[in-house]
Amino acid sequence: MSAIYIFLSFVMVFLSFSICGMLAMWMDRKVTARLQFRVGPPWYQNFADFIKLTGKETLIPEKANTFMFIAAPVLGLIATTIAGTIILLILKNQVSFSTDAILILYLLTIPSLSIILGGSASGNVLAAVGISREMKLLLGYELPFICTLVISAIKSGTTTSLGSIIQFQQQNGMILGSFSGVIGFIIGVLSLQGKLGLVPFDLAEAEGELAGGSLIEYSGILLGLFKLTKAILLIAGPLLLISLYLGGFSISSITGVITGILKYILILVLFILIKNTNPRLRIDQTLKLFWGWLTLLGFAGILLAIAGW
Repeated sequence: MSAIYIFLSFVMVFLSFSICGMLAMWMDRKVTARLQFRVGPPWYQNFADFIKLTGKETLIPEKANTFMFIAAPVLGLIATTIAGTIILLILKNQVSFSTDAILILYLLTIPSLSIILGGSASGNVLAAVGISREMKLLLGYELPFICTLVISAIKSGTTTSLGSIIQFQQQNGMILGSFSGVIGFIIGVLSLQGKLGLVPFDLAEAEGELAGGSLIEYSGILLGLFKLTKAILLIAGPLLLISLYLGGFSISSITGVITGILKYILILVLFILIKNTNPRLRIDQTLKLFWGWLTLLGFAGILLAIAGW
């Protein structure tokens, strides 16, 4: 595969995932508003907000590490787009290697690390509190998320190749149809909820407490890049979960695309339901949930997967 094709795929994923992610964020905001008896924003609101941010002045704090402050949002955006590109190429059966699922898992960790690096580079006290919470949240949900991958890998014949996992499900049915698959899927949804910083796991931002959290000093295009990273992550994260537990989908046919959209909407609806039916958790409650119940549930799912359940 030529470098030019990979670059064009990267650009295509960046544009398409950005647009689809912003539309998904609008759907989240619109449904949430309706549940709260509000009208909600128009469909183009997120696009208008991003354009507005690109036109605003980018202010860099006097005590900030300028290089890290600017590089952090760019790093998160690139990593998320690369993860989305790999997933897309795997779904098109144009790339696959033995550890691609692990690589995607690592790439999807970088956006949280970029928030930590950017917040720490700002030198703001309130940002430091947000960084502390973001670090604990990251350490909390990563272990259960790894269990999600392990369960799917065991069920697919002990492979960490996302292409092989999708192929196994196409031949034997979705992994979600098993007991261990249901456990892994539930853990994956909750872990992605934390990775996206959605309620009840929005404690790192907590606007009512920390005035924006880790990103309090960001403005202009740099803040817009963080928002754009979250939009792309809102597409790439569920696509990984669809590939691991819902059999993936084909993007070479209209039927396959429609099937993929319906699977994505299912996960997005779960995100919205969880967001609107739970209050924000404290950091100790969040860690107890991830390191306690979800980790134990993940280990149980791994044992069930080994047993063939």
